[in-house]
Amino acid sequence: MFKRLLDICLSFLGLLIFSIVLIPVMLIVYMQDYHSPFYVANRVGLNHKLFKMVKLRSMIKNADKSGVASTSASDNRITPIGQFIRKYKLDEVTQLWNVLIGEMSLVGPRPNVKQEVDIYTKEESRLLSIKPGITDLASIVFSDEGDILKNKVDPDLAYNQLIRPWKSMLGLFYIDNRSLWLDVKLIYLTIIAIISKQKALQGVNTILVEKSADSKLIEVSKRETLLEPSPPPGSSNIITVLDYR
Repeated sequence: MFKRLLDICLSFLGLLIFSIVLIPVMLIVYMQDYHSPFYVANRVGLNHKLFKMVKLRSMIKNADKSGVASTSASDNRITPIGQFIRKYKLDEVTQLWNVLIGEMSLVGPRPNVKQEVDIYTKEESRLLSIKPGITDLASIVFSDEGDILKNKVDPDLAYNQLIRPWKSMLGLFYIDNRSLWLDVKLIYLTIIAIISKQKALQGVNTILVEKSADSKLIEVSKRETLLEPSPPPGSSNIITVLDYR
């Protein structure tokens, strides 16, 4: 009840405040190709239910038809204004609408596309036991996802090998330890990350240590070493072939 009340109040306030920036940017996006400034994408939410997530469009029209689900910083589908949108996470701000109408929460595991959800392990399926969110632990730790995948020959495979294992583990950790106070901390750290990612990572590390997270997860979440291919939670095998292809 309190979580939903927090979602409604902050999402409504956020949409009002950010409208000062969003409206001009939306106009620029529209003027570049005279198509909708929004990208409305199907995502899998609570209990495997599909919903339409609203994002400010940062890529060329019909970019999703390329068949590539993961986006690297070097992706030539990203428009010039799109680079600005992604840098300041403005494409995430419009998802406050999804929070306002109850399809998402401010804090929760990030929603994924169906083709990725379809290859979840049984353990990862628990990520769909709560509403997806705009931010969570993984959103802070892997806010540079595009840079991690930059120049990768196969961004989707690289995502599944390097990011997905830890992103899912962080999501599961949140589910097992969620509370209104933890939500407040993560909203605060998300704001801090805009100013200093290092301080935000320190905050995430403190949370993980205090709640006795897996030692390897704590180490990876510091982001001080290169990511290595790892198996997703609930599996002992590193992903080498994507079944949805």
